[in-house]
Amino acid sequence: MEIATQVIPVRILFVEDEPKLGASVRKELVEQGFEVDLAYDGRIGESMFRSGEYDLILLDINLPHINGLELCRRFRELNREVPILMLTALGELDDKMEAFASGADDYLVKPFHLRELLARLKVFMKRRQVNKQFEEKLQVADLEIDFSAKSVSRDGNIINLTAKEFSLLAFLARSRGRVLSKSEIAEKVWEMDLDTSANTIEVYISFLRNKIDKNYEPKLIHTKPGFGYFLKPLQ
Repeated sequence: MEIATQVIPVRILFVEDEPKLGASVRKELVEQGFEVDLAYDGRIGESMFRSGEYDLILLDINLPHINGLELCRRFRELNREVPILMLTALGELDDKMEAFASGADDYLVKPFHLRELLARLKVFMKRRQVNKQFEEKLQVADLEIDFSAKSVSRDGNIINLTAKEFSLLAFLARSRGRVLSKSEIAEKVWEMDLDTSANTIEVYISFLRNKIDKNYEPKLIHTKPGFGYFLKPLQ
């Protein structure tokens, strides 16, 4: 398995207070291969944004608790780069200008066709996704992964990994703290179904912990019981 060509799913935060529209658009995007977290009001949307890492934001303007314009400004204070696409029924020029002034990258007026939304998403994601898939280095706390050299170090110390250990660590790191189920790891790293690899995954997670975490702080590889594994420094 070539690490440099691993496809990383695009994660989208969709903040939309119309349940039917939100569910319908989410379903279509998931079928297109995106990962979509759906929030039905601004307060929940802000909480999800602060606790997760997203590649793109779809944001309605008329939201309960915190409206989309204010939410957009808060998102921009936390992340200057993530693309934000506003979805709204407000189509006047002044509305669009206010959205752009709040930090939005683009503006799509309801009702819209899914094909148009997908076209906008592809424009936003092409550069970012290519960069993520083929990035040469990735750092998490004091752990550094060099994909071109296939090398790993922590706190400046070289850590020797087997090819499969490197593949597993790379998949965990590139998922940016997202919890990965055993079935997902089996498919992406071992390219086989869970039944034949569940125990193997546990063994390799143990191998990685011994090499990556045993002699270092903070611990980076964590288990969420009943859900899977994730890699990130916990506060």
